[in-house]
Amino acid sequence: MRRADRLFQIVQLIRGRRLTTAAFLAGRLEVSERTVYRDIADLQRQGVPLEGEAGIGYRLGQGFDLPPLMFTQDEARALVAAARLAQSWVDPALGDNIDSALGKILSVLPPTARAAAESLALYAPAIALDDVTRIHLRTLREAAQARRKLWLDYRDEGGKPSERQVRPLGCFYWGKVWTLAAWCELRQDFRAFRMDRISDARMLEEGFRDEPGRTLADLRRRIEANCADDRSI
Repeated sequence: MRRADRLFQIVQLIRGRRLTTAAFLAGRLEVSERTVYRDIADLQRQGVPLEGEAGIGYRLGQGFDLPPLMFTQDEARALVAAARLAQSWVDPALGDNIDSALGKILSVLPPTARAAAESLALYAPAIALDDVTRIHLRTLREAAQARRKLWLDYRDEGGKPSERQVRPLGCFYWGKVWTLAAWCELRQDFRAFRMDRISDARMLEEGFRDEPGRTLADLRRRIEANCADDRSI
């Protein structure tokens, strides 16, 4: 990789993350950390507002814009592949936006890159999710984004019904089913609800804020701790 290209890639990588370490950049660019430090210093001397320091990480200051390079043929194929797969596994509203975004990307590609992307021999039939799950997925996703509570009519594995009021934290896809990670106000604990067992879902007017011990980050820490305990057995 030419040095000019490497400097550009450093800016692109840092711009796409909140905080980027020299070790991460060195790994992605296949150079030494010392080379990264030297490149960062050169960029700063050239006026690029890179903030941070060695050993901590870097971020791009406000007021700096650098247009991205055009997608390569392989990058364009990757975007089409991701979009086709995603459209089969998300709700209709999000799927329409994926299609619209992909159309905008393809419209500005050079003819050869566009032809390569559109001829990609990878397809995902639009039958991956049943209609009920698609409808519920949109409701749950939008509630999590809006930070509004949900009312669920749910059935457990044995078919026993229950009504729950939850704080939706995120939707997760596990290869066969979608689940909702949430804080259940009935159980006063985290719960995962399979979308194929939700009979009805309604977004409530009542919102919620992050509270210590009830956030998605708290749930992830609990899962990581449980996994660590399992590995130690």
